[in-house]
Amino acid sequence: MIHPIVTHPDPRLREASRDVARFDDELARLVDDMFETMHHADGIGLAAVQIGVMWRVAVMQVEDNPQRVLVNPSYESLGEPMSLEEGCLSVPGVRDQTKTRSDRVRVWALDQTGAPYEFEAEDLEAACVQHECDHLDGHLYVDRLSTLRRRRVLKRYEQQRETEA
Repeated sequence: MIHPIVTHPDPRLREASRDVARFDDELARLVDDMFETMHHADGIGLAAVQIGVMWRVAVMQVEDNPQRVLVNPSYESLGEPMSLEEGCLSVPGVRDQTKTRSDRVRVWALDQTGAPYEFEAEDLEAACVQHECDHLDGHLYVDRLSTLRRRRVLKRYEQQRETEA
């Protein structure tokens, strides 16, 4: 089922999500819905909060990498900061250059059945992991921009929303 995507300035996007404790049919349905919603929106990653569910769950499919389900994820930076034009399904239509994402990370997570796993991600996949984990902690990519750039991006976003309304 495709869900509407929660967009800025919805206050849920600023709340930390809760750890998942039950690995059941409800979680399996959520993961399926998240992949369907992400693909429908032409995204490469989606956190549960972006469809209004306050659980620490994210899904991603970056380029030729496998589909990933990240339940209660954490990561460690292994690389160097990289410059990246970043966007977000919750702040649609605007992008900007970030320079705070690591180009390589080690990730620990549970899958949708509760089985633990880990992997290393590089480049865009590493940035996606960090972006989705930020969502789970109540942060948006615009928070990683300088104050001036953040104001410009959010002003463009608000103008776009007003035009579409």
